[in-house]
Amino acid sequence: MTGRTLLFDSPFLLGFDHTRSLIERAQRAATEGYPPYNVEAREDGGLRITLAVAGFSPDQLEIQVEGEMLTVAGRRGDGAEAQDRAYLHRGIAARGFIRTFILADGMIVEAATLEHGLLHVDLARPPSQRAVQRIPIRTGG
Repeated sequence: MTGRTLLFDSPFLLGFDHTRSLIERAQRAATEGYPPYNVEAREDGGLRITLAVAGFSPDQLEIQVEGEMLTVAGRRGDGAEAQDRAYLHRGIAARGFIRTFILADGMIVEAATLEHGLLHVDLARPPSQRAVQRIPIRTGG
């Protein structure tokens, strides 16, 4: 074990193993540096993720939700058109990427828009529903 605090090892937090693995996966994903992105709160309670994807066309981008994981991927072509150019300096990244985000239960992707080299992914936060359940007590014997 590393020297980090294990919040979910408390005996009062039962069944949170899945949550711990989600947090660990999110920490690994946060170390990815490309492409840069912003996450902002929208007025309607939702969220907007904006990724800087200059140079990618809509057919080179893919957004996928599997379970609670949102994946945004950018695929470059074979690079044949770039080989015909003689660069004196090449500072613009020409590589593909995969960026992942962990979504809260029930969050949905409402829309995705590509404009001016920015990919906006709008997420809706579902209204919380509190369910109260009364558990009957049986007697033994």
